[in-house]
Amino acid sequence: MAKESMKAREVRRAKLVDKFAEKRARLKAQGEYQELSRLPRNSNPIRLHNRCNLTGRPKGYLRQFGVSRIVFRELASKGLIPGVKKASW
Repeated sequence: MAKESMKAREVRRAKLVDKFAEKRARLKAQGEYQELSRLPRNSNPIRLHNRCNLTGRPKGYLRQFGVSRIVFRELASKGLIPGVKKASW
């Protein structure tokens, strides 16, 4: 389980990215790199990191489901993810 502060930090970053996305795109198109550098660092989308929606785990993230590999396996075993079943041959 990730620390609550780490989850909150990612949420704040995501909000900043959304807030400055239009301004950032406009400045990049105009070539105003000096003004672009004055924007907050966390408004850059490259600083976002995918985290598991349930546990906040930063590694082993499955994009299609939005959870980590560990949580995915638990949910799939319980049959809580539609269309996913354990393979057996």
